[in-house]
Amino acid sequence: MAFHTPFLGKLKSYIEQANIPLPDRMETYNFLHRTPAGEVLHPDFLSDIDTTEPLTNLREVYSRARTESIVKRMLFLDLKFTLADNDLRKVNRMCEAAGVDVHYPLLDDNIVDFSARIPSQYLMRRFEIRSFFRRAVADFLAPETLGKSKHGFGLPFGLWLNEHHRLKELANESLSSLRKRNILNPYYLDDIIKNHQTGDAAYYGVMIWILMMLEQWLQARKYS
Repeated sequence: MAFHTPFLGKLKSYIEQANIPLPDRMETYNFLHRTPAGEVLHPDFLSDIDTTEPLTNLREVYSRARTESIVKRMLFLDLKFTLADNDLRKVNRMCEAAGVDVHYPLLDDNIVDFSARIPSQYLMRRFEIRSFFRRAVADFLAPETLGKSKHGFGLPFGLWLNEHHRLKELANESLSSLRKRNILNPYYLDDIIKNHQTGDAAYYGVMIWILMMLEQWLQARKYS
């Protein structure tokens, strides 16, 4: 008799991911990498694009780092993609729109140069992440701050979608318009909506938010 538990399922997933080479392994958590492109994208759209390009770009940047350290390569990738191409763009533009002047002390050139010279063994000790940083600021920050677990910046959009009628209307209108563009497979859209309603609303709400923003972006730029 076979026994299936959530723990064993997670363990199996971790083992499978561990067998994927870096940096591809980092994208196994990407929503779009969990479903074959042929199931996500409309056949006409799929025939016009190169689905291997995102991972090709990732590998190119990862290999560009002038170090053999895996930790340093991952930090380099994070600096180029997560910060430069994503987080900083969002913060800068939203703060600019609100008339807020924003600065990044930890991204000062001297600090970035110094951080690049820190030996890898000090950056992460065993399973303690941000080891060097925690010890460097131990005399300045409270123990509660130093010991706090990582907390993401994601919005609970999937839950809001079930609570706010007008927001749900806007999402449905956006997905309906996006469906007509023949970018996504209509069956994929149907599955995302169904899974949001009957499954993990927070998880599937992330993809609905992304697709909704895509349609709003296309509309704002008058793409027909």
